[in-house]
Amino acid sequence: MADDSLIPVERIEKAILLIRGQKIMLDRDLAELYGVPTKVLNQAVSRNRKRFPEDFTFQLSQEEFEDWRSQFVTSNPAAKMGLRRKPYAFTEQGVAMLSSVLNSDRAIEVNIAIMRAFVRLREIIATHKDLARKLDELERKMGEHDQHFRIAFEAIRQLMIPPPEPDKKRRIGFARE
Repeated sequence: MADDSLIPVERIEKAILLIRGQKIMLDRDLAELYGVPTKVLNQAVSRNRKRFPEDFTFQLSQEEFEDWRSQFVTSNPAAKMGLRRKPYAFTEQGVAMLSSVLNSDRAIEVNIAIMRAFVRLREIIATHKDLARKLDELERKMGEHDQHFRIAFEAIRQLMIPPPEPDKKRRIGFARE
């Protein structure tokens, strides 16, 4: 299937974040993809509040907002990256609902691309889980006599572990002993 969408799936995947154990997209990223100001996107959601329950969209808490903002280096912390209020997060269902309140051809095409990105991420996660399950099965089948394979399986499992999140309060510069 050829992908002739407006926006590369990789760009969308980079905008998908994990907050509260859910894959979400922030209002500012969605607005940019849809080609509308963030304020316009949020006004459309506000006018259609019944379509966006708490499991479709929620506003980041102050702590989540600070954590998200701290991931970016800015030269002017007072500017708050141009944000006056905490952004709204949209789950996959919330993003799907946006197509019903943003009536444009671009909104439809962008929504299709975003839904494909969410599906692709789900497939990657499922493949990862399937690989772990198959490794477990192989390890059980081979028995205890082959330690070399056991070491290889453990190395593969270590490679499958996501890297740890960087320390938020990491000091810059040289440390004296």
